[in-house]
Amino acid sequence: MKLIVGLGNPGAKYAANRHNIGFMAVDRIAQDHGFSPWKARFQGLVSEGRLGAMRVTLLKPQGFMNLSGQSVGEAMRYLKLNPEDVIVLHDELDLAPAKCRVKQGGGHAGHNGLRSIHQHIGPDYGRVRLGIGHPGHKDRVAGYVLSDFAKADQEWLDDLLRGISDGAEALAQGDGARFQNLVAARTQPARNSGTRPALATPAPVKDSPPSLAPAEPDKPATLTDKLRQLTDRFR
Repeated sequence: MKLIVGLGNPGAKYAANRHNIGFMAVDRIAQDHGFSPWKARFQGLVSEGRLGAMRVTLLKPQGFMNLSGQSVGEAMRYLKLNPEDVIVLHDELDLAPAKCRVKQGGGHAGHNGLRSIHQHIGPDYGRVRLGIGHPGHKDRVAGYVLSDFAKADQEWLDDLLRGISDGAEALAQGDGARFQNLVAARTQPARNSGTRPALATPAPVKDSPPSLAPAEPDKPATLTDKLRQLTDRFR
């Protein structure tokens, strides 16, 4: 069994924020894979289902971001799981928009949600880092992550969420490479994927009736010819 956690802040005010991309991702998995309706549990919202042969519980902690660990810890202990069975999807400033990276264990890099989870279950859980880009200066980070995705972001965001849903079964099975390949197939489709129209084949040239070869031009007379003509003339 796996516990897949999406991070975000609860409430309609924050629903479309960049910081809530983890919520968006698990919502998409639940919708596309026929999971149960969300219900309140473990200080969060829970949806249950299967990804392939794997039983999976999806969790959206409903404390604010910096309290996420309380919900994750409670769910993990109740379900009798180890930190290695927990996968957390979260926003990542240090990745370009639409980039996605899988990581097992490691630090929290200052992310308040991960910091809280570290405090409650340690650092050995898996995480899926979802790139949202960086505003360019650390003083702008708080306002940036707590603002909504721009209209120009919607196309890549939808592709990324579709890719995460496509790869969800591989993610639950621990196949991070296949998961990332399936995400990339949505976010970075091959340029020559068979959808480009084929080049037109030139029409065959119809046979045309043979034309008469042009007559050869008269060759200029040589000096010998001229002398012969003069000799014949005075005979």
